[in-house]
Amino acid sequence: MSKSKADKLRNLATKRQIITAADAAKLGVPRTYLSRLARQGQLEKIARGLYTSPAFSPNEHASLVEVSYQVPKGVICLLSALRFHNLTTQSPREVWIAIGHKAWAPKISSLPVRFVRMSGPALQFGASEHHVSGRVIRVFTAAKTVADCFKFRYKIGLDVAIEALKESRRLKKASIDELWAAAKVCRVAKVIRPYLESL
Repeated sequence: MSKSKADKLRNLATKRQIITAADAAKLGVPRTYLSRLARQGQLEKIARGLYTSPAFSPNEHASLVEVSYQVPKGVICLLSALRFHNLTTQSPREVWIAIGHKAWAPKISSLPVRFVRMSGPALQFGASEHHVSGRVIRVFTAAKTVADCFKFRYKIGLDVAIEALKESRRLKKASIDELWAAAKVCRVAKVIRPYLESL
């Protein structure tokens, strides 16, 4: 095994949270190096086609990055998006990710994932991109996340939705206009109106 090629992969894995065969190809390194380095303990395989450095210290968004690799068209939503936007102090046990109504939901064994089915504008509106550990992840905006919390209040609790709304205004993460636009897309305008008016 070429030391320089192995070094390139190790260095990239140290800089980023996760590397893939596509990352190896961009460096001009055959994908077989990934599995070899994993067998030697120089990389750690965390899921099919995903590797990390054994020395990597995961940050609070590590699970979001890992799921985004495995569900590239998904959008981080609900409790996970609340945590991403610092609208809650609770850390969800699962990564919540929105996918299309007819999209295939992959089996992910490396960490717990909760899939939420959405379609059309509800899946596209408010999906913003963020750079985390060398990877672009898609997360719903604070306003869309609050509206989703009201839409899925029976899954996560109305108290969580109300608290998210209050925090989004207190921290100035979403304007009234942004919240109202998201509520209309999510078809919860009538539900959220009294709570918005009470702020």
